[in-house]
Amino acid sequence: MFVITNSPNHSKDKMAKGIIRFCYKKIIDISAEKQWEKYVFEDTYREFFMQSQFYNQEGKYHTFQELIANVPGADKLHYLVSTAAINYIRQLNDLIPDIANAHQQLCLPFKNFRFEIIQSHTKRKEEHKVAIYFYTEPIIWIDTIDTQLLIAYGNQNDKVRNGEEIQTDLITMKSFLSISSFQNL
Repeated sequence: MFVITNSPNHSKDKMAKGIIRFCYKKIIDISAEKQWEKYVFEDTYREFFMQSQFYNQEGKYHTFQELIANVPGADKLHYLVSTAAINYIRQLNDLIPDIANAHQQLCLPFKNFRFEIIQSHTKRKEEHKVAIYFYTEPIIWIDTIDTQLLIAYGNQNDKVRNGEEIQTDLITMKSFLSISSFQNL
């Protein structure tokens, strides 16, 4: 719990910094360790293998990059292959994987995601690599403590402005987690 106040008795650095959105890039490849990641890897590779046959009926190309460079419309493979991951993404219950709060609980909710094939090969499964970008709704960024951000969820701007108590979380910035947008309060 953190109280933010605008009263003259408190310093300005206790006020919230702004409203942010996070983006987390989850990369999944042959080295996947968690069962969820393994399922996404297997099913998206299978879907890539099947869908790429439509764009490569003569069998001239073996890599995703070759298909993109030489076959008109092959960029649709990102979307087509993403369909194999959608049910697994739903299993996350709208919580970004790998991002935990100070209590080691998954905490960052997401509403949108974007799927991308980084690389793949029709004959070498071990070269298959995809990324899922998870985007949060607006979050209040209260403060930074070392490498951790103190945040609050939802539309609590009025409470922040009035110095009322709000529920908070403390998350650690890590690789592939970025602030994708910022707005002053």
